[in-house]
Amino acid sequence: MKPSISQSSSPRSGSPDRRSADAPSAESRVPDTPTVGQPPPRKSSEWINALLLGMRLSGLSYRRVQMRAPFAIAFDTDATCAQFHFIAQGSAILRIGDDVQRLESGDAVLLPRGGHHCLLSSPEVESRDIEQIDAIPLCDSFSCIDDGSARLEHGQGVRLFSGCMQFDLGGMQPLISMMPAVMHVGTLLSRYPEVLPMLEAMEREASLSRAGAAGILSRLADVVAASIVRGWVECGCAEIGGWVEALRDPRLGKVIAAVHRQPGRHWSVADMAAEMGSSRSAFAERFRTALGVSPLGYVTQLRMRLATQWIREKRLSIDQVAWQLGYGSQAAFSRAFKRATGQTPGEARGG
Repeated sequence: MKPSISQSSSPRSGSPDRRSADAPSAESRVPDTPTVGQPPPRKSSEWINALLLGMRLSGLSYRRVQMRAPFAIAFDTDATCAQFHFIAQGSAILRIGDDVQRLESGDAVLLPRGGHHCLLSSPEVESRDIEQIDAIPLCDSFSCIDDGSARLEHGQGVRLFSGCMQFDLGGMQPLISMMPAVMHVGTLLSRYPEVLPMLEAMEREASLSRAGAAGILSRLADVVAASIVRGWVECGCAEIGGWVEALRDPRLGKVIAAVHRQPGRHWSVADMAAEMGSSRSAFAERFRTALGVSPLGYVTQLRMRLATQWIREKRLSIDQVAWQLGYGSQAAFSRAFKRATGQTPGEARGG
């Protein structure tokens, strides 16, 4: 079962002070001090856990493709979706515009912003749109494309898993725009051998068409995609943008993790600087340089992203959302939401 965002993102226990009109309520400035029986404070590296816990995939569709060479498959994935490819056997060339890279057996790539791209056996082969290739549906969200080759010899074809999905990182959604066009984790299985049983389970579920296969496949896909994101972060397989650099900074990462744990706290620049153990001016400059937004601007953006998610998907009441994000009243929250998004909470819900 996917984790509830409200469990990890709701404010600390205690009712918010509703005397404030347009700002979230203030909380105690006394630092948290663990007592006997409490777990130790989180390490700053646990922002990765927050990212993976917030990751959700929806609108998932998978294909298992087995084709002999020559082959060339074109994908035209909407920019709001991510595309995942895993080369189970053989090899292929991934082409995006003029950029090409070879994928070998065991390689996996995630295109977090989708886009037009092709998987080819060689550059000169004319591509065919994946949607125009006959596929056999195996369950609601999984189909199979097989050109009839019962066995693939080395260099003569490819067997791959491909998935198109809505890629949602929750409060860390801006990280997607910072990611490279292609997140390539070469030899994924050597780094994360536990992924192989997941992929084998996906194939079994699809081929047997058992009850509930679509749900199991989507959950397995969650974990595989999370492993790719984690692998990219851990091994630096791509150019590191400001977001990841900031989150990898132990001191700045501690601040960002704290904000994500307590989005309803009445954060001030002084509070965040104290989390980092820095002066306000030094902290504010470091934060803006790394993330391109002011500390308080970031807090507001996070709250509004969470609010939109809770209103649209969790169907929480406006009053519940206002309370969980620490606003003094529904009216105060609604004004802040309208300023940030250009629409009222009711309009965001869809009526």
